[in-house]
Order: sequence, then structure tokens, then C-alpha cells
Amino acid sequence: MRCFTLILLLPLLTSCTGDSVDAPFQQYLQRLGRTLDIATVPPAPDISVPRLARPGQLRVDIVSDKLGTLDFLDLRGCALQTTVGKSNSSLGRMARDSQRLLLALEFMRLAPDCITLLQSDGEQALAATLARALENKRRQLPALVFNATLGGEEFAALWRPGRLQAQYPENTSSTVITALEGITVSAQRWLAGDYRADNMDLELQLSAVARGDGGQLWKALAHQGRWLQRANAALELRLQRGPLCPPDRRPQAADILPNVIGKFFIEGIQPRAAALGRRYHQLLPPVVELETLLLAALPPAYRQWQQLREQDLARLSRQPREHVDTLQHLLSSCQSPRNGTL
Repeated sequence: MRCFTLILLLPLLTSCTGDSVDAPFQQYLQRLGRTLDIATVPPAPDISVPRLARPGQLRVDIVSDKLGTLDFLDLRGCALQTTVGKSNSSLGRMARDSQRLLLALEFMRLAPDCITLLQSDGEQALAATLARALENKRRQLPALVFNATLGGEEFAALWRPGRLQAQYPENTSSTVITALEGITVSAQRWLAGDYRADNMDLELQLSAVARGDGGQLWKALAHQGRWLQRANAALELRLQRGPLCPPDRRPQAADILPNVIGKFFIEGIQPRAAALGRRYHQLLPPVVELETLLLAALPPAYRQWQQLREQDLARLSRQPREHVDTLQHLLSSCQSPRNGTL
């Protein structure tokens, strides 16, 4: 019977251990409330962050070329004929946006030689049609890159919130950052007129982006921010009563509070807060660099979400520092705390 009871209690014991992502915040908030004689209330468990619209809702319309079957047959002798054939096939018409981009890049790379060949053969009309198609693709290249990257399924997956994990962000790597930087470097080259592309490299980079942690980072920062807001509310409530250390006496809380801060905030919360801050400054710059490169092609729905993301993440990333400022304000009426400066 005793063994059976222990088995039943095991899940409860596990949920109360430090493995819970809430545990450090719960302990800190409880200790703050007890030390300051303030009632504290934990935040609601549900955490949501703004979701990026579905790829289909973000997709920028691309005007198709007017190269029909007869034009395709007339391209004999041009390496471009194979590319046009792939684009006009049923598979080409149903291709993913990344493959559409790669076909467009291949078209732009091969078209100039084909135009020169057609002109030398006296096929002026077809050469002119091909030149217009080339100019059309060049003009739409930023939109093609957007559809394949920022507006695609892989970037939607990058920003999809995952389950909160106490091990995050220590369980991340630089793979997604390297992939984002690689995509941006390629996009810069394409927009500068160098249309070379490695199909496999691009697909692998997009796959790495899809496994990235943008949404996980946002959710972790939001989770941390909600707990720190509750802690700040407790501190502000205590400040409303007056200084922690009146001129004529030093309360016991003035000596206990620095110990609570040192053990439960500096040791229990700040290391992960610092890691989240580092991840924020690692992950966001390559995303912003690509967005800046494609700024003219960003649709309104993406711009709205982008602005919301920038404001929210910047606000959330500042909250640990703001909490430290509030703590220092509360302790400022006392002589230097035993644990030193925060």
C-alpha cells in the first residue's frame, strides 16, 4: 500500500520541483510577498503571442509570363528551354514558392544568352517577348524572395509558439541563425543581379529556419514578463505605503529583502533572463536584416505583425532591467543592502 501511495504522489512531487518553468518565479513572488507583507497573485497560466498570418494570406501575387507552348518550342538551342518547360509543367505550376523562386533565378540567369542567340537568328519578336519576361521577373524578384522566405511556411513555423521549457534557451543552437544569415546573403546577391543559386542549400536553410525558435523565444519572454509584472506590482504596492526604511528605524524586511533578491532573483531568475536576452539579440538581427532588404515587397499584413513583434519583444526584453530598477528604488531609502548593488 505504501509503494502504491508513493507512485501516486510522484507526479505531484515532480510538478513542484525546480524543473517547472514557473517554479523560480513562484518561489520569488511568494518570498517577496512574505517579506514585504504584501498579497501576491500569480499570473494566469495561458500565454499567447501574436501569430503571423498564414502563408497563403501573406503571399504576394506574381504576374505570370506570357510564354506559351509555341514560344517554348521555338527556344530550341537555348538552355533556357528546359527551365521554361519545367515552369510550364503541372509540377511547375503547383511548385512551392521556394521552387518558384529557384526557377525564376534560373530563368534570369539563362535568359540573356538565349535573347542574344534569338536576335542573331533573326527571331526578333521572340527575343523581345523573352526580354519582357526577363524584365518582369527582375521587377518581381523581391516579391518572389519574400514569398519563399518571410512569407513562406518555414518562417511561419519559426514564429509558431512552442511549449514552455525550463531548459530553453540552453537547448538551442546557432543553426537557425546561420541559416537566416545564409538566406540573407543569397538574397542580397540575387537582388544585385547575381542569380546563381544552390537548390539544395536553399531548401536546407529553409528547413533549418522552420526548426527555429522565434515563437518559443517570444513566448518565454512573455512568460517571464508576466511574472515580473506581478513582482513589480507587489513592489509598487509596498512603495505606496512609504519608504521601506523610515528615517527613525530600520525594519527587519530591509535585511531580509536583499537575501531574498540574491537567492531567488539573482540566482534563480537572472541567469535564464540573461540567456533569453542573449538569444533575443542573436536571433532578431538576421531576421530584421532580411526584412529590411525586402522592405518594399512586404505586404501590409506582414508589416503590421512585424511592428507589433518589434514593439512587444523590445518591451519584454527590457523587463528584467526595469524590475531591478524597481528593486533599487524600494531599497534606496535604506542604507546599502548587505548583498551589495543589484
